[in-house]
Amino acid sequence: MKKRSRAEKKSLPEGEIQTLDRTVLGRQARVSVLEKRLKELREHKENGTAPTVIFGGRKLWRNVCKGKATRDEWRAARKNRLYARGDSTKGGNPNMKIAFDGREFRLAVTLSHLSEPVGVDRLGRPIMSRAPRVLGRLWIPEKHRARLLGWLTEKRAYTVELIRGLDGRFRVHIALELDDHPETDFSRGVLAVDINPDGACMANVSSRGLPEPWPRGFQVSAPKNLGKYDGEFQIVPYPSGFLYIRVPELAYASGFRRRYLIGVLAKAVVDIAKALGKPIALEALGFSKGRMDTEKPFNRMASQFPYAAIRMAILRRAVKENVGYKQVPPQHTSTIGRLKYEKKYGVSVHCAAALVIGRRAMGFRERITREVRDFVLRVKERLKPTGDLLPREGIGMTRKVEAALHRLEPRLGLHNGLARWQQESFFSCWRELKIFALTFR
Repeated sequence: MKKRSRAEKKSLPEGEIQTLDRTVLGRQARVSVLEKRLKELREHKENGTAPTVIFGGRKLWRNVCKGKATRDEWRAARKNRLYARGDSTKGGNPNMKIAFDGREFRLAVTLSHLSEPVGVDRLGRPIMSRAPRVLGRLWIPEKHRARLLGWLTEKRAYTVELIRGLDGRFRVHIALELDDHPETDFSRGVLAVDINPDGACMANVSSRGLPEPWPRGFQVSAPKNLGKYDGEFQIVPYPSGFLYIRVPELAYASGFRRRYLIGVLAKAVVDIAKALGKPIALEALGFSKGRMDTEKPFNRMASQFPYAAIRMAILRRAVKENVGYKQVPPQHTSTIGRLKYEKKYGVSVHCAAALVIGRRAMGFRERITREVRDFVLRVKERLKPTGDLLPREGIGMTRKVEAALHRLEPRLGLHNGLARWQQESFFSCWRELKIFALTFR
């Protein structure tokens, strides 16, 4: 609202004022919704109550009310699953126990609610009778049988979820907690990955921290079971060991389709790292810190950017294939790539950022080079007054840029002597250089 009042005092164009008016209205509406929600939660807290909960799914319940779904579907959704966590101290999972009799797997489900009290102990606690068990055959896909059999032999914990479908058949979801982190060995280099809304950029980094060309005869095999349209899975190679796997449908696909494409992308990335014999370097990026949920452009981008799903898919696949990985802080990777490596190697800023991620994972510093200093000098020359004090367009001298330039002058000469974590920190030179890179690109 202050920005709106300043714009009116400066007599800015009507279009900009209308844009600010829409922004103010949108933020006021958002604040009113959050205040209403906060008021309801405070009332529940004061009264000692809890918000209403609809078991079976709110969307399905609304469809039942509108006559779009049957009550049988609603009852099946409320009573269709049984869940039991594992316990390594009790041989895996005492409530839903999986066993192998030499020919096939079997699942024994304990019906604890049918247990009855048969007495009390010395402390007055009820002694329950042994709960009955239901034993059934369990079909496991061939590719997972060896892993599950080894897991049962070691008596490690596993989680089981039993789901009953509308056709009366049961499906079993078995979750194995893979807590063993594969060994990360950077002696041969690293495959650095920069995740984007429509794919992933990769850089083949050598042990010296420089991009390494792909081996002779190296090819990325495209998945054969897509076949929806041409260009669905694009492999864009760059010189000097850079690669961009682009899946355009990731930016707008929804539901099972997006999860399937994410799995295809994760498999391609891990297969490349496995073929090179190198670990994977990723950014530990998070969108929830320091962001307001009233920023409409950011909300639109973040809601359509499946970064967390892609990252977790790559990490899970890497653990299954015994490929090492390392996550690094994401500060200023794109800025460093844009200023130091984009023009040097003739690649996009995302590929340059992937190179920075790989170097950061291996412990290399990002020093201020002559090219970066020349860029700062060009900014200074561009901001020099020319004698004409009238407002001009395209010069870029805003208060933010001028303040960044003043902060940069005492830090630029000290940057190369700092430790690596100080060079990556929020108060290093890269924050001011980011402002310049975005303003004068």
